[in-house]
This record gives sequence, structure tokens and C-alpha cells, in this order.
Amino acid sequence: MSSSHKNLSDFSSKNVSDVSNKRFGILVSEWNSEVTDALYSGAFETLVANGVKRENIIKQYVPGSYELSLGAQWMAEKEDIDAVICLGCVIQGETRHFDFICSAVAHGLTNVSLKYNKPVIFGVLTPDTQKQALDRAGGKHGNKGDEAAITAIKMLGMNQ
Repeated sequence: MSSSHKNLSDFSSKNVSDVSNKRFGILVSEWNSEVTDALYSGAFETLVANGVKRENIIKQYVPGSYELSLGAQWMAEKEDIDAVICLGCVIQGETRHFDFICSAVAHGLTNVSLKYNKPVIFGVLTPDTQKQALDRAGGKHGNKGDEAAITAIKMLGMNQ
């Protein structure tokens, strides 16, 4: 279902496990910071609302979405990190750069997740416009950061 028909902040509370002792790494792209900072706020607040201790949320910045893969690898290799949430925003432009970045990030994060056997969550917006990005970063379509955080929580619950 497209996000224009679904609020990204609405999610089922089924399979939400106790994560009070889990540690989450959140990587935030500096590129499109108006959007990514809003995504981070959503993810952080959702984690805290679901019992994660504030001190168990580690925030790190990377320059852009492309760098999320390596940042995720560095974070995932730390034994005390249980899940990694990657937040970015790549807005469609007039060149194929968008396609290359989005594909590389999706594949990179999947590979890191499988390599380290940890949830590595793709919280990267890929809208056509800045307005669409803002609509999905706390605007009329909710916040993809909320969705990314609850996805991390649910994935950790599957492995218990």
C-alpha cells in the first residue's frame, strides 16, 4: 500500500516485545537534514514510548544516505548494539543519480543485516519532491521514523 493511503505512524501493537534492555543505533544522514532530523525525532520518541531507555539509543550522523551502509556495518559489528535504524532521504532529481543511490543503500543495508544477523532497518525516504518528504517525516502521512523504530522492535521480538 502506498504511503499516500497509509499513515506511516499507524502500526499494529502485535508482536511488540520487551525492549527495555536492548540497545539501538540510529544513523541519520546529514543530507536533507530538515527531513532526517524529523525522522530521527519520530524514531527516538517511538523507541522511548515502547520502553527503550534513552541512554540505550545511540545516535550517529553520516554525510549522506549512501554512507548509511558503511555506518550501519560499523555500528552492527558492535556486540552491544541489538538493532540499527538507518534514516535518510533521497529526493528524485533530473538525473539517474537517485536510482544508483537508492539501489546501493537498499542492497548495502540488506547485506549488513544478513552479515551481522541483526535488524538493520531501511528508514530512507525516496520521494519525488521535498514536500512529499516532509509529508512523510511528521507531516500528513505520519513519520517514517516511527515506522522504522517499531520495525526494529518487532524484528528483535522475532529472535527471542
